[in-house]
Amino acid sequence: MTTKTITKKTTTKKTASKTTPKKPARANTPATVAKVTPKASTKAKPAKNATRPNDAPKPKQVSGLDLAAKVLADSKEPLQAKAIAERAITAGWQTTGKTPHATLYAAMIREIAKKGKDSRFIKTDRGLFAANK
Repeated sequence: MTTKTITKKTTTKKTASKTTPKKPARANTPATVAKVTPKASTKAKPAKNATRPNDAPKPKQVSGLDLAAKVLADSKEPLQAKAIAERAITAGWQTTGKTPHATLYAAMIREIAKKGKDSRFIKTDRGLFAANK
């Protein structure tokens, strides 16, 4: 005796997608043109580069990389990133991060990778950096 297996093919019906009819384009009638045109202001705006009486020039904040380059230039031997970060903070680097040495390490590695021989830093050994002379 032979048994036949019958499989039924199922098809899914595609439902009509709900599309919204497109709105007709608005004609440039005087009523719509009047809504679009900007009104003339009566107040004069100050120039963008005009100085205010209370604006005093702020001292430019020195970056961590600039201070690190200075610290390494003053140092006679290669330093680790943690020592560089500590000396840069005492020299005036203001940072709010929990790991400024990691930030400084990553920034020095990025500069070495980007600028190559023109970089301000040289990686002398694992974790040690010196000033590029």
